[in-house]
Amino acid sequence: MSETRFDPWARRRARRLVLQALYQWQMSGTDEAEIEAQFREDPNFERVDAQYFHELLHGVIDRCDALDEQLAPLLDRKVTELDRVELALLRMGVYELRHRPDVPFKVAIDEAVGLARVFGAEASHRYINGVLDAVARSERACEVAADG
Repeated sequence: MSETRFDPWARRRARRLVLQALYQWQMSGTDEAEIEAQFREDPNFERVDAQYFHELLHGVIDRCDALDEQLAPLLDRKVTELDRVELALLRMGVYELRHRPDVPFKVAIDEAVGLARVFGAEASHRYINGVLDAVARSERACEVAADG
């Protein structure tokens, strides 16, 4: 019996594509199923954790208002004033911290920070790190405390 092996690189690629898909959704308002179909047509999509891509994309979009509500008190400006890349990364990070307890809090934060370094403005990775760290302290208090 073959067991599906967890591939962190496939999941990393999924997060990168979800960031791009969320950015597209935020900018165009295109239906997420249509956006997902576009990404799945790419020949390199076979190297992506497709299930994780689907869950993150739809999970963030379906819970967008709740994610923004959780973010709002932690920000130094209104959610609507955030750079669109930062907003997509924060939503994705909060989603993982709230709804994916199997993903260690440090991984969720590090992945978002890494994407911010590549796609975000010059200092956005620091901002993303600070906000998601605050979310982790409330959502994953026991895990954060155990990490010490």
